Amino acid sequence: MLGVIAIILTLFALMYFAYRGVTVLVLAPILAMTAALLSGEIPALSALSDVFMPAAASYIAKYFPVFIAGAVFGKLMGATGAARSIAHYISEKIGPNYAIYAVVVATSLLTYGGVSLFVVVFAMYPIGSMLLKEADVPKRLLPACLALGAFTFTMTALPGSPQYINTMPTVYFGTDIYAAPILGILGSMIIFFGGTGFLNYRAKKAKLAGEGYGVHLNEGLEDLEGDAPGFGLAIAPIAIVFVLNFVLTKFYFASDAVRAKYAAAGYAVNGTWPVVIGLSVAVVFILISMKSYLRETNKTIFDGAVGSLLPIFNTASEVGYGGVIKSLAAFTTLKLGIVALTIPSLFKVGISTTLLAGIVGSASGGTAIALEVLSKDFLAMGINPEVLHRVMIMAAGGLDSLPHCGAVITLLSVCKLNHKQSYIDLAAMTVAAPLIAVTCVMIFHLVTGLV
Repeated sequence: MLGVIAIILTLFALMYFAYRGVTVLVLAPILAMTAALLSGEIPALSALSDVFMPAAASYIAKYFPVFIAGAVFGKLMGATGAARSIAHYISEKIGPNYAIYAVVVATSLLTYGGVSLFVVVFAMYPIGSMLLKEADVPKRLLPACLALGAFTFTMTALPGSPQYINTMPTVYFGTDIYAAPILGILGSMIIFFGGTGFLNYRAKKAKLAGEGYGVHLNEGLEDLEGDAPGFGLAIAPIAIVFVLNFVLTKFYFASDAVRAKYAAAGYAVNGTWPVVIGLSVAVVFILISMKSYLRETNKTIFDGAVGSLLPIFNTASEVGYGGVIKSLAAFTTLKLGIVALTIPSLFKVGISTTLLAGIVGSASGGTAIALEVLSKDFLAMGINPEVLHRVMIMAAGGLDSLPHCGAVITLLSVCKLNHKQSYIDLAAMTVAAPLIAVTCVMIFHLVTGLV
């Protein structure tokens, strides 16, 4: 009983203090030791040194190459003006009458192309502000537009996404980033069309009420200035990531000869490798072809590399906390309770993952904990690993963006808006739409058996 109370109390404390702005780097180890202390099963310091740290270090060992390659790539796309050039091109082609579609499509292309979520937000904010202002759409809808393009289907649902959360299950399930393509495309369509339809409805309703873009001072639109490569050159790095990811995943690393070669040496093919190689080649291409657009190349690369550290250490810290919780006897009781629920096994996967993501306020953090503590149980249920892969990360993209989510707070800060102004529409895009989509995907799979 003490163990169950320890788990529940520390989980709520994690959610509360994260919402209050306390860094997870400090919060997670303290709460992990608190859980161990309250349960009376493990000495607090042993929980820190012998459980928390090995779990956190294991996560960093698995995913650091993906984080650093993605962060440097995204930083270079922003510093060269390539991201801005792509956004401009799309907005010009779609036009101001379809401003919401233009913002969502441009944002999603950059995210699906491998630019990290936070870089996309900074790159797209000035473009999105300009487009909504020209169309006289309320600025309070901008965070929802950016989140729909960056934090939803291109992050978790669309097969082939190089975002690191889509690489995480590959290590545990032996899948690749194209896992469950039919389910992923279905989920993506539900989120995209449902989301854009809702936002356009909200914009029309605001227009009928006489609400325009609004008066906003100090918007910080200076990022629209400066030289940038043409669209053809700007899109080339994204094309490189697409092509290399696909070829390496579906042909080279999928071949029996290559797998046998690694097996003979005592190793196994890692599902993150195609993403790392694709992003790395694209980085080299940018450094060579867009050199004239970079003012401080070394500093840009350094900033990108350093920028990868906080996200991976945050997530690793959450994984360490999950490792301690997993080691408690009470967790086995809770896990058996979830497994014993009289609902389809696939729904158990979705519910447990989205709850963990909601508690820690992070899709990647929730997925990491779920994979660490529940992946073997999920596999034992007899569910297709590809379906597990897609459903887990789609579900993680649901309750992850509750008000205490760091990505939500950052997005609102960049847009110079607050929760009261924008969170309802933002939540509709990042909580409601993904949860509806993953529910439809699970039902569709259970009815048709398609993957």
